[in-house]
Amino acid sequence: MRGRGLFSILVAVAALSAASWLSVSAARAQDDTGFQAYLQDVRARAIAQGVRPAAADQVLAGLTFNQRVIDLDHAQPGGNPANPTNTASPPFAPYLRSHVDAARISQGRVKYVAERSHLARIEAETGVPESIMVAIWGHETSYGRVMGNFDLPRAIATLAYDGRRRTLFEGELIAMMKMVDRGVPRSQLVGSWAGAMGGPQFLPSVYLRLARDGDGDGRADIWNSDADTLASIGNYFYNAGWRRGQPWGLAVSLPAGFDRSGVTNKLISPRCPRVFARQSAWRSIGEWRALGVLSQGKPWPADNVQATVIEPDGPGATAYLLTGNYRVILDYNCSNYYALSVGLLADAVEQ
Repeated sequence: MRGRGLFSILVAVAALSAASWLSVSAARAQDDTGFQAYLQDVRARAIAQGVRPAAADQVLAGLTFNQRVIDLDHAQPGGNPANPTNTASPPFAPYLRSHVDAARISQGRVKYVAERSHLARIEAETGVPESIMVAIWGHETSYGRVMGNFDLPRAIATLAYDGRRRTLFEGELIAMMKMVDRGVPRSQLVGSWAGAMGGPQFLPSVYLRLARDGDGDGRADIWNSDADTLASIGNYFYNAGWRRGQPWGLAVSLPAGFDRSGVTNKLISPRCPRVFARQSAWRSIGEWRALGVLSQGKPWPADNVQATVIEPDGPGATAYLLTGNYRVILDYNCSNYYALSVGLLADAVEQ
């Protein structure tokens, strides 16, 4: 009887497993059908915007849903609304050590020297410092060495179909069709799982607006041309409002007994509010100096330049005075730690 009971259990388990497999397969087939139907809807919208059908088909042909992309998206802080993450800010010092390390500085100096002819021309045209362009390049892709290996149409189509940010990623999917329509090879569309590509890690819509030819061959090849990558970064910063001749900021020391309550930021930014909430109210450089703020070695900007202060590791540690050009770096990536480390890497590269 025991043997017959075990056999019955095994038969029941097998039946359940088969039913589960059939259920999963049916759900997957239904989801694949929905994904393909969605792609055809996007194709129609792209053609209505002027994309040639042949270009749309080049981008969409053979695409399948990529669950790995969704898993990576949900693993990001705040990526899965069902799993809120700790919002406390970690200390800046460890981040700085890992992003402005000896290897990144030394490699940046090599690139800084090797690309001087291109960099000098771009700075003359845009006002964006050569070292800032190099630092962005270093942070985004380690000077072109790490640009991602995801098929971008598949990744972006998956993110659009997932629906959490459909408006954003559907627009990027159509932008890729426009890129192909304008002559970018379909095979070139490789990058990060989140849709960023090339040396500057531009989204497709940013590529269409701001990518530039830096080497004079008539193409904006941000995947293979260092000159095009740097020209595109410079153009991005120029269009974001970089102010010629003004530094991004400088490391400072606040005096003992500094009254932080007197410079509290009372404004709420509509964009990245948690990022901007960590910065003080704006004061002129002259006012900060009158309050006893001391530079840690970098020359002061003019007294009339407006600046805000941030203490990323809290009172007693290094603080930073930040000009309006710091806000331009935030436009590239809205993270105080990212923007600070870009500025500090730029300073180290040009020494």
